[in-house]
Amino acid sequence: MSFPLLTVTAALPAVGAVATAAVPAARRTAAKWLALAVSLATLGLAVAVLVRFDPDGDRYQLTESHSWISDFGVRYELGVDGIGVALLALTALLIPFIVLAGWHDADPLETGSSRWRPTQGFFALILAVEAMVILSFEATDVFLFYIFFEAMLIPLYFLIGGFGDRAHQGGEETASTQRSYAAVKFLLYNLAGGLIMLAAVIGLYTVAGNFSLQEIAQARADGSLHMATSTERWLFLGFFFAFAVKAPLWPLHTWLPNAMGESTAPVAVLITAVVDKVGTFAMLRFCLQLFPEASKWATPVILVLAVISILYGALLAVGQRDIKRLIAYASISHFGFIIMGIFAMTSQGQSGATLYMVNHGISTAALLLVAGFLISRRGSRLIADYGGVQKVAPVLAGTFLVGGLATLSLPGLAPFVSEFLVLVGTFTRHPVIGIVATVGIVLAALYTLVLYQRTMTGPVKAEVATMPDLRVRELVVVAPLIALLLLLGVYPKPVADLVNPAVEHTMSDVHKTDPKPDVEAAR
Repeated sequence: MSFPLLTVTAALPAVGAVATAAVPAARRTAAKWLALAVSLATLGLAVAVLVRFDPDGDRYQLTESHSWISDFGVRYELGVDGIGVALLALTALLIPFIVLAGWHDADPLETGSSRWRPTQGFFALILAVEAMVILSFEATDVFLFYIFFEAMLIPLYFLIGGFGDRAHQGGEETASTQRSYAAVKFLLYNLAGGLIMLAAVIGLYTVAGNFSLQEIAQARADGSLHMATSTERWLFLGFFFAFAVKAPLWPLHTWLPNAMGESTAPVAVLITAVVDKVGTFAMLRFCLQLFPEASKWATPVILVLAVISILYGALLAVGQRDIKRLIAYASISHFGFIIMGIFAMTSQGQSGATLYMVNHGISTAALLLVAGFLISRRGSRLIADYGGVQKVAPVLAGTFLVGGLATLSLPGLAPFVSEFLVLVGTFTRHPVIGIVATVGIVLAALYTLVLYQRTMTGPVKAEVATMPDLRVRELVVVAPLIALLLLLGVYPKPVADLVNPAVEHTMSDVHKTDPKPDVEAAR
């Protein structure tokens, strides 16, 4: 029996979460170092998965399959394709930076405060989320995936509600109320999506008789499993609704700005750069693979919703006064590009969407974490409270600029390649959608450059005159992310080679081929 590498990769942060939570209350620093060590060890295992994965081999590799609830056909089945491996590696890469960036975010509040911040719990919850996200990328049993898709909501609920941003403009009571509102809204939205998905999961079982993704997809492909058109469409809608909430897609997006605004910067990165990728990943793995005809049927409406997300998110980002809410709305716009690429039904669009998931995770992490360092120094999230920062903290301002330029997909930085592929792939099959979506690029430049201008340039405000530059720990967090943005911006081939074979399989699932250029029309 081969070594269960995928199980160990997910189990290590889960065990680490329990161990971190069990550290005595007086040893907060030991809990931090333990969480960091576990996250680095998990990254090492993720690298081992990358090394062992062969992009030209079988579609699902490193597979594990064991009977679990045999009476209901539920199995413990794991396996990764190129897309799953890329997102697993992204998750394992970002968690150590999240831990380091949040090193002091859960320390006890000031003397005399009525509220205690349990440091051990903060880092244990982060590791718990990591374990559940990794299992979501690995699961090839639909019911197993559903369990962890929903279970990750619980630790996130406590991270949002219990460990909010200290730079809240109201008093402690107002801040607590806002955090509770954001946490409950996040939980209710995602639970509603999950309950609808549960009904679809049960419906899939009644039709297929099991929950195995590979068996159901193979039965669909060879014709041994036939779904009525109406049945397939209803099941598709049940799955897609849950994933659209998680992603999020307009109009199911409203929980994200609240959750990110009230969270600490590392938790906001955990939400948008890690957890939300589960939604877009699941669209590729489950919606397109299990319900190919329904996916094509729903494509026109989904593309329209994706374009609305792109423009709506970008327009609202332009008008924001809060730094973190601006980044949240920018992320909604970016998820619109990802979903548009998935449902463009072209290899360029889907490859670009997968690359976008990876590159958005890195670029958003860089921008949000630097923004978090900025906010912690000034004690305010309002853009108007800053000015002239680049004169007193040039390294902080420079890294903030690179993160912002990556957000607007500047050529030479990683997101440009993925956004370009998404637009090319969309335009070849849906030219009107592709043209309208390009307006989002213009708006991205507007909100990013205006944000930088208002916070970093101009006269130095008295409140930021003594602001320190990035410290060593903060540089350790930011520098590797900036380096990755530059590296993948000029040489995205390693990630592209990893995901392209999986994209080809997905295109085969939906029986689509890339449209041929109309040379005569072009002439």
